[in-house]
Amino acid sequence: MQLMLVWLAGNGSKLWLDPSSINAAIVSIFEAACDKHNKMTRKGEKTRDGSSTNSQDVYNNESCGVYKVSPVTIAKAIKNRAEIEGMQNVHLRDAAALAEFWAWMEEEISKKMPLTEVEIADKLLDFRKKQSGFLDTSFDTISGYGANGAIIHYKPTSENCSVVDDKNLFLLDSGGQYVDGTTDITRTVHFGEPSARQKECFTRVLQGHIAVDQAIFPEGTPGFVLDVFARSSLWKIGLDYRHGTGHGVGAALNVHEGPQSISFRYGNTTALQKGMIVSNEPGYYEDNSFGIRIENLLIVKEVDLPNYFGGFEYYGFEKLTFVPIQVSYILQIQIGVDLFQGMKPS
Repeated sequence: MQLMLVWLAGNGSKLWLDPSSINAAIVSIFEAACDKHNKMTRKGEKTRDGSSTNSQDVYNNESCGVYKVSPVTIAKAIKNRAEIEGMQNVHLRDAAALAEFWAWMEEEISKKMPLTEVEIADKLLDFRKKQSGFLDTSFDTISGYGANGAIIHYKPTSENCSVVDDKNLFLLDSGGQYVDGTTDITRTVHFGEPSARQKECFTRVLQGHIAVDQAIFPEGTPGFVLDVFARSSLWKIGLDYRHGTGHGVGAALNVHEGPQSISFRYGNTTALQKGMIVSNEPGYYEDNSFGIRIENLLIVKEVDLPNYFGGFEYYGFEKLTFVPIQVSYILQIQIGVDLFQGMKPS
C-alpha cells in the first residue's frame, strides 16, 4: 500500500480522500509523498510522464487530494426501487422468523426451562435459517438479561453468560443478512412483572421511539436535528443514553452504513434524503440492573402536506420493521401531557 501511494504521488495522481472514513495513516503517507515530489519537481523539469512543469504545475497538498465525502457513499445510501423492494420483502420474512422465535421463548420461560443468553441467540439463528435467502447474521447478536442488558455492546459467551427467566428485563438486538436485504431489530421484553421503575423507563424510551417514527422535517435536515425527539421524554426526568439514536443501514450490505445518522454528534451534517434507511433505537441503561432499547428500521420518504414553506419538500419515515413491541407494561400516561401544563386558560 505504501509503495502504491508513493508511486501515485510521483506520477501526479490525485486521490479522492473522504475525511469521514479515510485512514489517517493513508492520508499522512500520501501527503508526505506529495511533499517530496513537490521538492523534486521544479520549473522546467520533466515529470515521470515526460511532461514539462512550470510554477503552476507544482503540486501541493490541496492538489494532491480531493477532501470531500465520496459520491459512492451517497449513491449507496440512497436506495433505488429494487433495493427498497428487497428490504421490504426481507423484513417480512425476518419478522416471521422473530414471531416464531418469541412464541417459542415465551413458552419455554413459562415452563421454567433454563435458557442461557447464548442458547437463545443460537435458537434465534435457527429460526432465521428457515427463511429463504438467509445468509448469516448481520452482526453478533446482543442477548442480554438483567445487568448484561445494560452493557450496550454486550456479547455473551458460553463460559460467561446468564440464564434468562421471568425476573428481569431481557434485551435482544439482532439482525439477518439475506440475499435481498439486511435487518437490524431490538426488542426488550419482560416475561413476568416489571418494577415501577422499569415500566416508567420503558414507557419513556417508547415515547422517544414514537416521536422519531412520526417526525416530519424539511429537506436538507441533518439527522442530528431529530435526535432530541428521541431523548426529550427521558430528559424530563433527568435520564439519557450514551449512544446515537440511529445509523444508516445497507441493502444486503453493511448493517452500519454512512454517511447519514441520527445522533447527538452534531458534526455530521449529512442531510437525510429520500431513499435513505436509518435505524430508530433510543434506549436507557441502568448500570448493574437492566437495559432497554427499542429499534426499528425506517426509510426516508416524501410526505404530502397542505403547505410547503420555503418551497421545500418535506420528509417523514416509513417503517420497515414489522415485529410487535411488548405493550403490557407501558405506563398509562398521556404522551406529551406535561407539555401543556400551565397553558390552560384561567
